[in-house]
Amino acid sequence: MLVCVELFSNKVATMCQQGVTVLDVERVKTLETWLKTNNINLTQVNGQRKYGGPPAEWLGPPPGARCEVFISRVPRDAYEDVLLPLFSSVGPLWEFRLMMNFSGQNRGFAYAKYGSAGVAYEAVRLLNGYVLQPGATLSVRRSTEKRHLGIGGLPVSVRQEDLLQVLRSLSEGVERVSLKTGFGIDGVCALVTFSSHHAASMAKKMLAEAFKKRFSLDISICWQTPEKPSPEERHQRVSRTLLPSPTKPRRPLPPPKTPNQPPRLAPDPPSTPPGFCRAVGGRPADLHLPPAAPPSSPRSPRGSPAPGPCPVLLLHSLCEVNGVGPPLYEMFYSHTGPDGFLCFSYTVGIPGVPRAFGGLVGVLPGPSPCSTMEEAKRAAAQEVLRGLYES
Repeated sequence: MLVCVELFSNKVATMCQQGVTVLDVERVKTLETWLKTNNINLTQVNGQRKYGGPPAEWLGPPPGARCEVFISRVPRDAYEDVLLPLFSSVGPLWEFRLMMNFSGQNRGFAYAKYGSAGVAYEAVRLLNGYVLQPGATLSVRRSTEKRHLGIGGLPVSVRQEDLLQVLRSLSEGVERVSLKTGFGIDGVCALVTFSSHHAASMAKKMLAEAFKKRFSLDISICWQTPEKPSPEERHQRVSRTLLPSPTKPRRPLPPPKTPNQPPRLAPDPPSTPPGFCRAVGGRPADLHLPPAAPPSSPRSPRGSPAPGPCPVLLLHSLCEVNGVGPPLYEMFYSHTGPDGFLCFSYTVGIPGVPRAFGGLVGVLPGPSPCSTMEEAKRAAAQEVLRGLYES
């Protein structure tokens, strides 16, 4: 159903006749005028008002993963005439969804989806903390975009292909289904993967009632995290990974330690900056540190490495010496601190080492998103090296 000027006017008039208080009728009229002037149509569906998906003038491909941001602390009388121009100033919008109450007020949060993860990152960097009006500061962060539902209470006779066919007949966007049974599970449970968070949300609202009506079956539905990433998700992770330079010829492994050889101790590195965790996970037993000096060097505040040997290259060399694969980095923007530091969560995996390293680092914004991400990568490598030498 398209939300047009007449629909807004009729809705406001009906609410006034029924004694329902709206936040600001004048604001609604301003929105009506703006929609008509700019020839913009909005779609009202299940408690949300949507622009685009895509808009008529969109030329690019559909967005992939990590292209959506979550916007909270939206004033209740702020509508698309204010929000769309603001979030379009970062880059073209594929879709914008404002959550709405029946009264015509928004519910205080919205979602904006861009054509690429890079533009979404810029929206978080530029608009998180933006003062929309006096006393109203927006919170903008990356959307989790959950796409997996767990369905419990299915009969033991259910077959995967049959369930997939039923789910696709009831809901849109169903991609895959996997079944699980065993100790502690009543009957059979299913993990269902959807094409988008929106499709999963719509299915979560209606599947329980649909199964009861169609099959006289009471099922439970909840959000789930997949145990293993899908092939598409693995590909996206690899594409986001910041790999080191091409590897040099591998040097021979150092001779193994003898039982009587005293352990080599590394000098104590500086303490972890306050407010940030250490790299988790100790040094695996099969990873022997080379006799080179430890990579610890003076650090600037909040995890940014000071000038000196590059931690990324040092970690890469350490992996070469020990005959394991090059480190793989996953860096995700988390939030912006009150002091202006950009906080990134990181996971560093080393092929051949069973334990991954993870934590949080903070860096100052650089001249470009790429330089900022590289600085965060250096800080993550420093934390991994610190964890290895402290273990």
